[in-house]
Amino acid sequence: MISTRRFLMILLIGAALGMTASLAFAQDGTTDGAQAGGESFASAFLFSRRTNPDGEKSLEIIGSLVIWFLICLNMVSLGLIGQMSWLNQRRSILPPTLIDAVDDLIREGKYRDVMQLAAQDKSFYGRVMHDTLEEASHGFGAMMRRLEQTADELTTIRFRRLEFLNVLGQVSPMIGLFGTVYGMILAFQAIVISGGNANPVLLAGGIGTALTTTFWGLVVAIPALAAYAILRNRVDELTTEAAITIERQLGRFRPTVNTPGARPTAQPTPQPSAHPEAARG
Repeated sequence: MISTRRFLMILLIGAALGMTASLAFAQDGTTDGAQAGGESFASAFLFSRRTNPDGEKSLEIIGSLVIWFLICLNMVSLGLIGQMSWLNQRRSILPPTLIDAVDDLIREGKYRDVMQLAAQDKSFYGRVMHDTLEEASHGFGAMMRRLEQTADELTTIRFRRLEFLNVLGQVSPMIGLFGTVYGMILAFQAIVISGGNANPVLLAGGIGTALTTTFWGLVVAIPALAAYAILRNRVDELTTEAAITIERQLGRFRPTVNTPGARPTAQPTPQPSAHPEAARG
């Protein structure tokens, strides 16, 4: 499975190549667009243009770069949303088939088979179950401490991966705001150059840049933050459910307090494999 770092690198390189080609195309087609007397509605959301005092339109490089950088971030954000949704499904955290198999093996007392089965599974549940059973020789208390420790570590790893979406959702509006401020500076420059009587056509370039960059900043931020909240809640819910399930399955090994005069009840203790590393393989 492709790593998150490599996935981001591929998306950024592809987006950068697309941005370079699109800017080159826009630069070549600027004169034709000006002679035609207008531009398409779609191109207004992809490029920033300014109008000279003589009425000629030209590509505004900085504004266009900000727009396309936000478009790149949007591609990265959508890719991350898809990847994180795939990696945090129930089957990768709490697979039902594995839980049923473990229940059957525990009822039959085949604890070593449980360890081997859990070692072969790479899900959250499988890894926590395997690490918990490795502490069986140290008693039930040690098993529960290992369960909590491993579950916390693996949950934290999943939360850290989701933080990429949170960062994109927080940073993209700031980048859009940068383009907004830059566009307003262009609009005020047009007013100054015209001596306070700027033609609305001259102001349109700067205002258009301001609004377009704000638009793309929100396009990136809204899905990223929404997906971050949904996926974080899903991870928290499923990992907690997995820990509770493991504790329930191993609860039969919990020591019981015998009442005075009653016959002590022996509790079975799962025996770990003699070679834990072999069980992992």
